[in-house]
Amino acid sequence: MDTHTQKFKVRLGLFIAGGLALFVIAIFIIGKQKHLFDPVFKLSSTFYNVSGLQVGNNIRFSGITVGTVDGIKIINDSTVQVDMLIKKDVMRFIKTDCGVAIGSSGLIGDKLLFITQGSTDAPVVKDGQQLASSEPVELDAIMANLQVTSEQLAEIMYNINNGNGTLGRLIKDSTIANDFSQTMMNIKSSSKGFSENMDAAKHNFLLKGYFNKKAKAAEEKKKEDEKVKAAEKKKNDKEDKKAAKQKIKDEKK
Repeated sequence: MDTHTQKFKVRLGLFIAGGLALFVIAIFIIGKQKHLFDPVFKLSSTFYNVSGLQVGNNIRFSGITVGTVDGIKIINDSTVQVDMLIKKDVMRFIKTDCGVAIGSSGLIGDKLLFITQGSTDAPVVKDGQQLASSEPVELDAIMANLQVTSEQLAEIMYNINNGNGTLGRLIKDSTIANDFSQTMMNIKSSSKGFSENMDAAKHNFLLKGYFNKKAKAAEEKKKEDEKVKAAEKKKNDKEDKKAAKQKIKDEKK
């Protein structure tokens, strides 16, 4: 009887010790998620729709997790308030003109709150301040738009394959295609003839002087531009040498 009682006491002690260890671990995990062991401050924002955001979801700033969602409550029929707990050490980076947006860690991942970057000259937020928000884009709306676009694309391809519309007739009607090819050949031929005429005009006795004068003017302009660039370079080199000498004098002083 005494032996059985001793084993029972040992088992009971191990059970109590295990329970206490699990309790401490749970408190530590919950406290870490809620930042109970870190100095924090509160911010809030309002949305028309939180798109499945839940208490405990992470908050990110500049791609780094800086807090968690502390509370979500309905203010009225068109406003939902989201309370945030943010680490105190990042408070100096969050400005009053920062925004809050709802996103996700992946295409179908957990919802997150993102605090956007503010301007450098804006004041730092205060504890309990409310930030402006931007409404999330619903996945259902995106899928609906993609479906509409796919249906429109399928309709366009159907019309083209059946020879409907200008592009469809151009592809299906061999006469139009041949006419288009002939038109392009005529344009190419005309461009070649124009180029040949210009070459002939340059060697014509009456127009040769005009083209020579034009080429000479272009050459003179090129030389003038090179002179200006050379003068600017010489001036800059002179200023650089002067600045270097002044720097040496200042260092000797």
